[in-house]
Amino acid sequence: MEQSFVLPSELTKAERYEAFLRQFEALVEGVDDEISVMANASAALHEAFGFFWVGFYRVKGEELVLGPFQGSVACYRIKYGRGVCGTAWAQGQTVVVPDVEQFPGHIACSSLSRSEIVVPVFSTGEKREVRCVLDIDSEHYATFDDTDRCYLERLATVLSRTLY
Repeated sequence: MEQSFVLPSELTKAERYEAFLRQFEALVEGVDDEISVMANASAALHEAFGFFWVGFYRVKGEELVLGPFQGSVACYRIKYGRGVCGTAWAQGQTVVVPDVEQFPGHIACSSLSRSEIVVPVFSTGEKREVRCVLDIDSEHYATFDDTDRCYLERLATVLSRTLY
């Protein structure tokens, strides 16, 4: 099954995300393999939006471990509460960073990254725990806003329902 996530450029950002979410939900319907879903999520986001780096860090004990991604090589492990990813994990909420140089303790996996958004993905059920984080970097300043936050959190909900 070939599926393209190239979206028409004349759409607004919100419209692009709406179209993306519809396609993505169809792509992952009935799939229960965590790595496969993360790999296709990274590839689809990268293709649809052209982000510099898109990937996942999975919770393993007291650190985040690199999962599937699209982009240049990345850090293997991130401690709880460290950097943008560790902060999103510790706080259990999305973190938007317009300028990574201004984020205390930012972990620079690439010197080309300028802005970042990290969205936690939770387990379902009574005890909601962060299972992984979706990390997206841009080579431009102030790329991410409330529209990105809203729709990427909706994507995280799809991922939670699909995987956990």
